[in-house]
Amino acid sequence: MVRASLPTPPKTAAPERLVLLAFLVVILLGGSNAVAVRFSNQSLPPFWGAALRFMIAAALFWAVVRLRRVTLPRGRGLSGALIYGVLTIGVFYALMYWALTSVPASLTMVVLAIGPLLTLFIAVAHGQEALSARSLLGGLVAFGGILLAVGGQLGGQLPLLPLLALLVAASALSYGNVLFKSFPRSDPLVVNALALTSGSILLLIVSRLAGESWALPTDPSTLATTAYLVLCGSLVLFYLYLYVLQRWTASATAYSFLLFPISATLMGALLLGEPVNPAFLLGGLVVMAGVYIGALAR
Repeated sequence: MVRASLPTPPKTAAPERLVLLAFLVVILLGGSNAVAVRFSNQSLPPFWGAALRFMIAAALFWAVVRLRRVTLPRGRGLSGALIYGVLTIGVFYALMYWALTSVPASLTMVVLAIGPLLTLFIAVAHGQEALSARSLLGGLVAFGGILLAVGGQLGGQLPLLPLLALLVAASALSYGNVLFKSFPRSDPLVVNALALTSGSILLLIVSRLAGESWALPTDPSTLATTAYLVLCGSLVLFYLYLYVLQRWTASATAYSFLLFPISATLMGALLLGEPVNPAFLLGGLVVMAGVYIGALAR
């Protein structure tokens, strides 16, 4: 008797669900990061606060790399991880921490939401991706939703220098992500360890040049904020971000930044009691539609 063979489930279904789950966690943690940094900046100088956070995170990543005996990359893989850290940790977070001393978290995320479009154009310039109408449309729709959702809740105007700093930060992050795709693939654990190390060194140099004092936090609320930024906002967030970036295109991964303002505003409402108006809810739906068009529909 011949038995009919059952169809084999597709092997990519489970991994794709895991990537999507990681993408959603990145959105949640990325938006809350800006709110936590605002708390950190109240007690620590911005550059020193960023350097302290990433030095601790780097040490923890190196400990895991040592325990798991992960092989260090060589050649272009090693240089790529270090350059990635300088751009996406050192430059990006130095400018973002400084901007967050005077700019609300939700407004900061609105400006950084230009990142997916910048990433797309840079990836096209490097020949990694093709400029499709769907990607461009998705980015524009989502960015319009950001302005609709968060723009009505902003009471003040953004000064020129923080605006320029955030635009440069978004450009550095976008360029770093595209460069990362061009280097040989390595374990995300060791890439994060190397990137956080090179990024922390740059942040320490900037902090010293700015004349900041290097004191360890003692206030319980600052200690709790720093612990959250190290464990959730660095270890978990950076590992999952690279996990998604290795499996999706750079522009699709960057679409997480379009949802960061939504997450940041919700966190601000929960932690700081900031009101959420109907325009925010409508804009959130528009953003999700744009993200689906530009990233998830592929």
